[in-house]
Amino acid sequence: MIAVLVNGACGRMGREVVRAVAEADGMTVVAAVDPAHTGESLGEGTGLTVDGDLAATIERVRPDVMVDFTHPSVVEGALATALAAGVHCIVGTTGLAESALATLADGAPDGTCLFVAPNFAIGAVLMMRFAAEAARYLPHVEIIELHHDRKADAPSGTAVRTAALIAAARSHVPPAPWRETEIAEGARGARVDDVVIHSVRLPGLVAHQEVVFGGTGETLTVRHDSIDRTSFMPGVVLAIRKTVERSGLIVGLEHYLEG
Repeated sequence: MIAVLVNGACGRMGREVVRAVAEADGMTVVAAVDPAHTGESLGEGTGLTVDGDLAATIERVRPDVMVDFTHPSVVEGALATALAAGVHCIVGTTGLAESALATLADGAPDGTCLFVAPNFAIGAVLMMRFAAEAARYLPHVEIIELHHDRKADAPSGTAVRTAALIAAARSHVPPAPWRETEIAEGARGARVDDVVIHSVRLPGLVAHQEVVFGGTGETLTVRHDSIDRTSFMPGVVLAIRKTVERSGLIVGLEHYLEG
């Protein structure tokens, strides 16, 4: 049995992770950490009480894996704590630069894995793959990503990852109008790896992204929609199974889809 600690266990994603792990074969939730809910019953048939001190909880239960869905302001410290104890980490919290992740992974004991996924939905991983393929032939592209209004970062980690994949795939960066055309500041969005990204934040949304390509007399749109947070759970469970077999820094669920 893979012993799993869920950090941020009482958040919207954290609660889904607890439920998914509790229902999956071969793994179990051994601890839940969420300082804002210390002492509360975790529920979901776990019989656990929520802890507030991550380091003390790791020392007490010795988990194999920590799954982190917390906040960009606290995730780096949480990862440093868990990795130093030799705990494999699976991170859905976005906002950390890959250089910071690499530093964390380099400082972990040998055999410890830091796995980071900008998006755990299988369809989103395929959307990014299809976008990178299309960029080889249609280099004119912009990204529109839409999330709920409580998301802590903009642009999303998925959009940033998609832009990086597009940049690596296309042979050149075509000219496109930028700030010089704006009559309202910010109308042209943000530029990441020379790809324009527009971020929408509204109540009622979960996680959505479309990648719009333009060509001569044609457009192509690749879109993915997560309409419920359960869409991320098959990817989280897959990541738990695979991460305990790996080491070092791994970014992107596509590495686990390949077997």
